[in-house]
Amino acid sequence: MLRRFFGKLYVQVLIGVSAGVLLGIFYPTLGADFKPLGDVFIKLIKMVFAPIIFAMVVLGIAKMESMKELGRVGVRALIYFEVVSTFALALGLVVVNVFKPGVGMNVDPATLDTKAIANYTAAASKSGGFVDFLVNMVPSSIVEALAKNDILQILVFGIFFGVALSHMGRKAKPVVDLLDAFCNSMFGIVGMIMRLAPLAAFGAMAFTVGKYGLASLSALGQLMLCMYLTCVAFVFVVLGFIAKLSGFSIFKFLRYIKDEIFTVLGTSSSESVVPQLMRKLEHIGVSKPVVGLVIPSGVTFNPDGQCIYYTMAAIFIAQATNTPLSMTDQIVILGVLMLTSKGSAGVTGSGFITLAATLASMGNIPVAGMVLLLGVDRFMSEARAITNTIGNAVATMAVARWVGALDMVRMSRVLDQDTTVEALYEAEEAIAKA
Repeated sequence: MLRRFFGKLYVQVLIGVSAGVLLGIFYPTLGADFKPLGDVFIKLIKMVFAPIIFAMVVLGIAKMESMKELGRVGVRALIYFEVVSTFALALGLVVVNVFKPGVGMNVDPATLDTKAIANYTAAASKSGGFVDFLVNMVPSSIVEALAKNDILQILVFGIFFGVALSHMGRKAKPVVDLLDAFCNSMFGIVGMIMRLAPLAAFGAMAFTVGKYGLASLSALGQLMLCMYLTCVAFVFVVLGFIAKLSGFSIFKFLRYIKDEIFTVLGTSSSESVVPQLMRKLEHIGVSKPVVGLVIPSGVTFNPDGQCIYYTMAAIFIAQATNTPLSMTDQIVILGVLMLTSKGSAGVTGSGFITLAATLASMGNIPVAGMVLLLGVDRFMSEARAITNTIGNAVATMAVARWVGALDMVRMSRVLDQDTTVEALYEAEEAIAKA
């Protein structure tokens, strides 16, 4: 019984997280030295991330019955992303105005040392805005896009390739079969990598707590609390409502993807679970084309957790530096973030770069105030990553139900933990590995 319990991935990850926190508290210097464990795990996932995304997108489109179906799924997915991510931005704006975590700090922007954020502000200044984002969607070379793990460029090329294969009909079957086998082999590698998730979670948490310490969180604890509570409310109220409309329980669904949630908790990266999340969504009854299109595009266009963070962070800086903002100013911030939040995925430090670009474009909130967030940003990344992961998973289910590509009977059986369906899934996995 105990062996079966401790053999579960989410239990092992949770143990790794707990051990990492304890090591970071009691032996901070030693804890900080374990950072490579988390870094290696993320690199291993990124090693197969681009090939899997490419293969899944191409296969999903190539197996669609018509290009009309592709347009139907794509347009509805984009509508969903824009509505829900905007709601996340608005929710963060409301919460930070109600609880006012920055009020009373009375920080003078002139006294802040901005050297620590110089890289982010420099990167933000180089950004050409939304037009530059649109131009950069098209890769100069697919090899370069794959090498850089540029999700959006891979997505664009994958769509073109999938459409071309779809038009070829039967002639494309050898290529489709090859990509199918390639995709299954990549998932086999992911299965091997995931066995290292507990060690990665241990190393990442030991480094975080060891380097930044728990004491440094006290001054900005209220902002962190607001962030976590807002993310919880978003998941259970907003996404819970969407799940109910789509015909499933958010609680049962979270239990189903608990391994992925705990892995994200340990690694602070939503990308670390994308491959196995796609596999699980197929297993629950979502068609391969919908999974292959919605999950990769959701990573770029549906960052719910980051959207909550953006508005909260911007208003927090204004409160902390006693910068007056009218309701019109806040609505303008919301409007700017509706655009800038969509173009940041795949960029190192994208959260800070997007925030710096937004504040710089506004002009009235001091960009120097971002220094205040450096100490706790790493601790809020878990909330952002988990919310992004759950948000994209629910989005895939909702879009699939919207376009009639969700097997409701299979979904109900999987979420109710029907042993017959689980046995079938294990048999499918064994055949795929063989």
